[in-house]
Amino acid sequence: MKINRRGLFAVVLVGTLLLFGCATSDTADGSMNNASGIAGSSTDTNGEENVNMKYSIDNTEVIEALAQSYKTRGETNPITTQAYGADPFVMVYGDTIYIYMTDDHYEYDAEGNIKENTYSTINKIHVVSTKDMKNFTDHGCIKVAGEDGIAKWAKNSWAPAAAWKNIDGQDKFFLYFADNGGGIGVIEADSPIGPFRDPLGHGLIRRDMENCGNVLWLFDPAVFVDDDGTGYIYFGGGVPEGQAAHPLTGRCAQLGDDMISLATVPVVIDAPYLFEDSGIHKCGDTYYYSYCSNFSVDAEGTKEYGMVNGQICYMTSKSPLGPFTYAGMILDNPGTLCGLSGNNHHAIFKFKDQWYIAYHSRMLEKNIGIANGYRATHIDKVSYNEDGSIVRITQTTAGPDQLVYVDPYTENSAVCVSKMAGTDAVATDSIGYGNMTLGQIDTGDYIEITGVDFGDKGANTLCIKANVPADTVGAVQLRIDFINKDAVASVVLYPSEENADGVYKVNLDEAITGVHYVYLVFSGSNYTVDSWYFE
Repeated sequence: MKINRRGLFAVVLVGTLLLFGCATSDTADGSMNNASGIAGSSTDTNGEENVNMKYSIDNTEVIEALAQSYKTRGETNPITTQAYGADPFVMVYGDTIYIYMTDDHYEYDAEGNIKENTYSTINKIHVVSTKDMKNFTDHGCIKVAGEDGIAKWAKNSWAPAAAWKNIDGQDKFFLYFADNGGGIGVIEADSPIGPFRDPLGHGLIRRDMENCGNVLWLFDPAVFVDDDGTGYIYFGGGVPEGQAAHPLTGRCAQLGDDMISLATVPVVIDAPYLFEDSGIHKCGDTYYYSYCSNFSVDAEGTKEYGMVNGQICYMTSKSPLGPFTYAGMILDNPGTLCGLSGNNHHAIFKFKDQWYIAYHSRMLEKNIGIANGYRATHIDKVSYNEDGSIVRITQTTAGPDQLVYVDPYTENSAVCVSKMAGTDAVATDSIGYGNMTLGQIDTGDYIEITGVDFGDKGANTLCIKANVPADTVGAVQLRIDFINKDAVASVVLYPSEENADGVYKVNLDEAITGVHYVYLVFSGSNYTVDSWYFE
């Protein structure tokens, strides 16, 4: 289940608060770069005065009853507020990073109450992407496992990993996943967001394979393509009885040229106090294997390795297949940030000459008002000492700086946001993922877009592309810098045979210039919004 005020209403107390229109948590002061001369609300350019008059009441209700948001204005972390996403793995492709996550979703008891996350029903991978580290495009959930999934032989899809490689002149994309703790599968596509297909019809890594049957938890893949185009996979976990200090359940192997086969027999990684969560990256000529420490680290282990339970530690090697040498602890358990501890899962990656780490925490569920083990992804910066050692990572809610501003004069997807409140990304076709539109809209819902650069000349017209069914009327308010400020403009959405392209426009009283937070606040329901732009 996605996170929205309707889905939580009958289950947690915060739903009751939302019914009465709680204000958002935005408290930051000042615009990113104040515009000059923004004034008033304009009228609908389509010229149907009776529709405008009818909708003036709902516009007032939007001001008084906004949907709840679950992070402060402009924060990166957590990267989504409309849905959970755990066990993140990041693939860089061109000017975009794609983040693949376990689709944590609510489980309910017989009385309809949210119960502890057991992971047992998870069979999808949630995908989002970003170019700027503040605004994330929701590509939906890939249904990987199950009878109606892509890999019908699999029961679950956890802890994804992704990589791309040019094969015979074409870029191919590979998504690896854990089928519970019993093996690792792979699906492939011609695009980072699919559609995906099952090239094998069975698992890539199975218990009947050499040096795999003795791995307690055959899961948590990490994938890496080296500079020469050779792929490698890392996986495994679990703590056999009496082997807490040296579980010997980590594995690594070279992938075949096709990325869907193994070229070598998996070899053991002797990671001290290994629990799960393999990670791999290369900086300079050094390979960094990282992992989550187990929950049986004793005083001797802490003294020798400088770690405690549930932290991210790392090892180094001059070879992708090791042997690896222990180097230190780099990330505390996320419970130190939000107060709710749990397992720890991460991926380290480089984007535009800066290193980052993606990891999950339980902060989002805490902000919602529950504590049942549902996780969401965060991103923070990573840095290195001169000797190549990794500096201990600081967890933040602010996250990284924005890398590029949003261009308002090109068509922007309505599901590319820094925050959703009440709304959700919904599929536009039967595939169910990939191309998404903004849906599940009710009066008072809104989206936030961080760092929109209107330039010096400024914008004069707001354009909204929407799908409005018959007998439906809605409206979209434009607010600048603060969600609780008065609307700059309001455009009415209604079915019209003359409006074949579905674009609704409204003129602004005065041009908007400079860099700003942009809020689109919705009235009505039963319609979807594809995109927005300014002229």
